[in-house]
Amino acid sequence: MTSTPVQPRNVLGGALEVCSCQPMTGWMRDGACRTDALDFGRHTVCAVVTKSFLSYSSAQGNDLSTPRPELAFPGLQPGDHWCVCASRWRQALEDGIAPPVVLAATEISTLDIIPLEHLKAHAWSGETDPTG
Repeated sequence: MTSTPVQPRNVLGGALEVCSCQPMTGWMRDGACRTDALDFGRHTVCAVVTKSFLSYSSAQGNDLSTPRPELAFPGLQPGDHWCVCASRWRQALEDGIAPPVVLAATEISTLDIIPLEHLKAHAWSGETDPTG
């Protein structure tokens, strides 16, 4: 008897959608914000990064703007979609800098760290000003 692999779910209960392939994101660098036991940061929140969040992240010691060719990392620009650590997103929320979230591409285990109502309050409408 063979078992069918479990389909990753999003915070809304549906199938987990791709966050971004341009630039390629995700802990597994497959475009999806899914996690495994080795992902201590839990890169499960599909965020639409803003200028203010990129500055904030850099100030916290995680420069997401500078290209790192040796890691095949192009550096992020405002408006890019990126799988961010759930704890960093929550920290940014507490500091008033949380970027918009693509709910359908945010993995369900995020709810262990961030309540759904906070994520919904920051849901990406497709019209977010990335300079914010």
